[in-house]
Amino acid sequence: MSMTSPRLHRAADTLVTQSFAVRAGESVLITGDDRTERALLDAVATSVSRTGARPLIAVAPSLPYQGGLSDPYVGDALKAAMLAADVWFDFCFPYHAGSAAHAAAMTAKRCRYCLLSTSSAESFERLYGCIDFSAMLDFNIALAEYFGQAAGETVRFTCPRGTDVRLTLDEIKLVRQRVCSEPGMHTVPGTQSFYPIMESVEGRIVIQALFDEYYRALRQPIIIEAAGGIRGFSGGGAEDRLSFERALRRASGTNGYGNFVHFTFGFHPAAAWTGRQFIEDIRVPGSNAIGMGLPWWEPGGGENHPDGIVLDQSLWIGDRQIVDGGMFVGPEPLMRLHAGMKRRLD
Repeated sequence: MSMTSPRLHRAADTLVTQSFAVRAGESVLITGDDRTERALLDAVATSVSRTGARPLIAVAPSLPYQGGLSDPYVGDALKAAMLAADVWFDFCFPYHAGSAAHAAAMTAKRCRYCLLSTSSAESFERLYGCIDFSAMLDFNIALAEYFGQAAGETVRFTCPRGTDVRLTLDEIKLVRQRVCSEPGMHTVPGTQSFYPIMESVEGRIVIQALFDEYYRALRQPIIIEAAGGIRGFSGGGAEDRLSFERALRRASGTNGYGNFVHFTFGFHPAAAWTGRQFIEDIRVPGSNAIGMGLPWWEPGGGENHPDGIVLDQSLWIGDRQIVDGGMFVGPEPLMRLHAGMKRRLD
């Protein structure tokens, strides 16, 4: 007999009804790959069915690359389903975002796409089912507004492994929505991206996990030197250095290593470090996912967008420290909203 956790049911309902407001009659595409747990796909499809919408689960072999490099591996039947979907929950990892098929679905302006990219039902439970979701959105939206109002200020972040970076903050590129009711790209709450003026990034970044050709915790940290763009790197295992260099050169669109596209602050109270689930790991409190290559909003961007993860960051905006060793420390009233986020284990 198969038993499904109440948290998994709650997580699926939170995604389907609270976050995406799926309506009766809508066509909902649920994509997974050969690593995605069936219990996860079934729970989401069941929740979709209860709304009166029409779910379709599409499972294909895992993509060898993300984004545009995956184009030869996406079948025509799946491309057609993407174009016909009102809502698309993408659990594949690597994910379809950035591919030609995804771009066509976004251009059609019908589909509400969610980059979930999670294979584990347990991980999905923590992200959507073990949190007061409304309270987390209150904090996430307010934090995004705070970063948006700070455009032009100097940001500094550090970590215990030796990261120390300064940059000038650019405008926010993706606005967090309380309800994903409009066609376009949407992501899992629990982290906030902040974007640099690219030539302003200076310092040293020490990453402890890496998503390039695949995702893993690094057996030795990689040290990245920043001077406007990526000037070089050292450390890591031999296999990590080789795959990281390949990914940077593919993603940069130049003969060099490219630029820094985004940084993040993870704050999800229920997220746990896994070393396997990238989407959850970058939401662990204090994590910083550092995107490299070409910006996804420029032609050719996002085709192979490597991300490195810094853990336990401290973060300043101007002269105001907002994160200390991974812990959010202010300012008010963000502190009150942060304190209102409660982890649920029932």
